[in-house]
Amino acid sequence: MGPTVAPPCAASRNRVPGLCLTGPGQGSFGRNGPPKVSTLAGVDERATWMVTTHDWAKEVDVEHLAQVRDDPDSHGSGCQRHMILEVLAYADEEARSIGRTGVAVVTIDAHGTVTVADDGRGTDTRTDAEGRVVRKPVMSTQDVRFFDVADGPLLPDGLPRRGMSTVAARCPVLVHENHRADGAWSQTYRYGVPDDELRSVGAPRTSGTTVVFSRDPEIGGPEHLTEDDLRAFAWLRVELRTGPI
Repeated sequence: MGPTVAPPCAASRNRVPGLCLTGPGQGSFGRNGPPKVSTLAGVDERATWMVTTHDWAKEVDVEHLAQVRDDPDSHGSGCQRHMILEVLAYADEEARSIGRTGVAVVTIDAHGTVTVADDGRGTDTRTDAEGRVVRKPVMSTQDVRFFDVADGPLLPDGLPRRGMSTVAARCPVLVHENHRADGAWSQTYRYGVPDDELRSVGAPRTSGTTVVFSRDPEIGGPEHLTEDDLRAFAWLRVELRTGPI
């Protein structure tokens, strides 16, 4: 069954290329069509997986992503500096859970593309009852701990932490690649919506997660991390680089 054909979207600064929202939870995807939909058995099984940060049973939350784009100031998505801090916060959590100081390398190239690469265990990825590889939907669904809460933790820039999806929701292109002991996978997102299936990228050499993104051109504000930012995460040593990766 092919992708749903939706009527053209009205002109809007929040319009997502390739995705036109036609109602609650509905949409039409880009050139590759929607990501493959699991059968009921796979979805039912994932609904039993413990929710610690994100709901495994929900692969994409288009309403949540639209909410971030429509009102970014209320959801802490801020500027490029804040977006980098949101990504680093996950690397810091990962290092703390392992019990050792982690390393994250932040690279900003001449075109403004940001890469954040850490040496953690790699984003949680599992195989469901259908044999389908499922990665925790950190980019396309809300972090249940932080999004839309009144007393969420603050990041080093003084803005509240809202989760990685608030970064993805405002990026025309974001690539999320994770390397774990049992494999490595990559997926591209466009304003938080997966552009294609999660794909294997071969055997991992080392573990870790890499996020590459280009922010929406309309996003202003501070672009670069400060010296204080680099020292702000208790479990993370942050290295800042510029130029080609």
